[in-house]
Amino acid sequence: TGGKDRRSGLILTIPLCLEQTSMDELSVTLDYLLSIPSEKCKARGFTVIVDGRKSQWNVVKTVVLMLQNVVPAEVSLVCVVKPDEFWDKKVTHFCFWKEKDRLGFEVILVSANKLTRYIEPCQLTEDFGGTLTYDHMDWLNKRLVFEKFTKESTSLLDELALINNGSDKGTQQERERSIDLNFLPSVDPETVLQTGHELLSELQQRRFNGSDGGVSWSPMDDELLAQPQVMKLLDSLREQYTRYQEVCRQRSKRTQLEEIQQKVMQVVNWLEGPGSEQLRTQWGIGDSIRASQALQQKHEEIESQHSEWFAVYVELNQQIAALLNAGDEEDLVELKALQQQLSDVCYRQASQLEFRQNLLQAALEFHSVAQDLSQQLDGLLGMLCVDVAPADGASIQQTLKLLEEKLKSVDSGLQGLREKGQSLLDQISNQASWAYGKDVTIENKENVDHIQGVMEDMQLRKQRCEDMVDVRRLKMLQMVQLFKCEEDAAQAVEWLSELLDALLKTHIRLGDDAQETKVLLEKHRKFVDVAQSTYDYGRQLLQATVVLCQSLRCTSRSSGDTLPRLNRVWKQFTVTSEERVHRLETAVAFHSTAEKILQECPEQPDAFNDMDQFDEIEAVGKSLLDRLTVPVVYPDGSEQYFGSPGDMASAAEHIREKMKLVSLKKQQLRQPEATTPES
Repeated sequence: TGGKDRRSGLILTIPLCLEQTSMDELSVTLDYLLSIPSEKCKARGFTVIVDGRKSQWNVVKTVVLMLQNVVPAEVSLVCVVKPDEFWDKKVTHFCFWKEKDRLGFEVILVSANKLTRYIEPCQLTEDFGGTLTYDHMDWLNKRLVFEKFTKESTSLLDELALINNGSDKGTQQERERSIDLNFLPSVDPETVLQTGHELLSELQQRRFNGSDGGVSWSPMDDELLAQPQVMKLLDSLREQYTRYQEVCRQRSKRTQLEEIQQKVMQVVNWLEGPGSEQLRTQWGIGDSIRASQALQQKHEEIESQHSEWFAVYVELNQQIAALLNAGDEEDLVELKALQQQLSDVCYRQASQLEFRQNLLQAALEFHSVAQDLSQQLDGLLGMLCVDVAPADGASIQQTLKLLEEKLKSVDSGLQGLREKGQSLLDQISNQASWAYGKDVTIENKENVDHIQGVMEDMQLRKQRCEDMVDVRRLKMLQMVQLFKCEEDAAQAVEWLSELLDALLKTHIRLGDDAQETKVLLEKHRKFVDVAQSTYDYGRQLLQATVVLCQSLRCTSRSSGDTLPRLNRVWKQFTVTSEERVHRLETAVAFHSTAEKILQECPEQPDAFNDMDQFDEIEAVGKSLLDRLTVPVVYPDGSEQYFGSPGDMASAAEHIREKMKLVSLKKQQLRQPEATTPES
């Protein structure tokens, strides 16, 4: 109950009842109760109160004798509380007295009200008239909690010690195997610790709840080893649990590290295995835009598969960075090695993917330029294969300009193709740097041969087109020259016609005297020279037209009728010119003779001897007048007059006036001849 005798020995109370008492159970109970106090407390001895007020003497006697076998050394006094109807005094006294020396402890029979003679009232419970408050059920519950805590904590300590000790010794594999076998304790350490703290708190308060709510000393005090034992167990538990948490942390970290390592190797193995194999099999660049686009689509599928692993790489890199920031020295080297390996493989694979993507993009651009150039060459070739049938020189010039523009565009396209091809060849030459030792010479040779073949084919096609353009250019220039010759020849005909028209309409004056007529005659000869040059120029142009037509193997549209027209106009001009010359020459002779006659003096001796001159001048004048009235007759029978009738009448009038003067002069010369015989 927690009560003590006057020697500070613990009081052990054995309440007996009317029912049959099992000695075996009582013996076990006494063994348990006597195991609770400390050795120091046991050394002070026990005072045993046997409450026999509700039992038989034989039972009391058996219990007292049993104390000799259970706790003979610790019992110093046994107080047997007798009932009011006491047993046979002689028998009881004789038995205890007789057994005193053999028992080893003193046994007294005492009434409950006189028990205070041996034990202080404050150390006795109310059952024996004392004031010590004691609740056996409360003590029992606390004891059960204590026993449970002791049992669980002891078992837990053994388990934790096994786990912790297993993690501190042996190889890494042994530690992991030990941890695997004993990793989870049978009870929750947190729960046991919580129970222990609650129990310790109650023990430190040294109180328990009685039936009347009062306060009393707890029988589970230091002397009963409860509080120190709980504290010791808690300390041990905290120590082992702390070590256990560290072991768990290390295990968790090791597990996390192993998981990271496993995932890293999964990423590395896939990227260096199936991922790299996918890239190794995709070495072609295609032979057309459609083929390159198909390869690009396939590459996008490969990139999509890689993206999933790259996402795992990002997650792993973040986890490794978090572990590195935690700063465990023993794992830093391994973590950094894993991080470096993972980064190297991922960056290398990403570089390969990017290189492949750039290569396919360059191939697509190359084939696109090649296709555009091929279409341009086809268009140029189609244009060259069509016969040229222009209407005039301007359309030929326009066609020639278009041809030159197309050829220039082809030159630009071929230059662009060479640049794209060279760039693609440069990229292919760098492909061996990420081939993982795989010989890509054969595959690259096929790509290189294809690129060079396309560029050479385009160069040959362009050269053929250039040759055809040169031929077409020469032909078109000849046609331009042909049209120009025809146009200039027609212009020469027009000019000659204009000269003929001017000759007929404006060259009508015959001059007022011989000098003026000679001037007109000289001007006419120069005028004829111009016409002759125009005619010769036209003839040369028409001859060039014939040569060009023979070179072009074609017939001219206009040269066939231009030459007859030129010859016809020239013949008309020649006839008209000859008539003009004849008239001017006649006029010169007329004016010269007339002026000579009119200037002669009558006193000259021979003036009258040459009368034939007058007849001649009259004949010339009449002939000239007759010519003025006669039209010019052309070889084709057509006729044409010089000037208008009024112009001819004016010229004839001037000649007639001069003929009148000559006639008057003649008469003057004849009059002296008539008067001389009369005189």
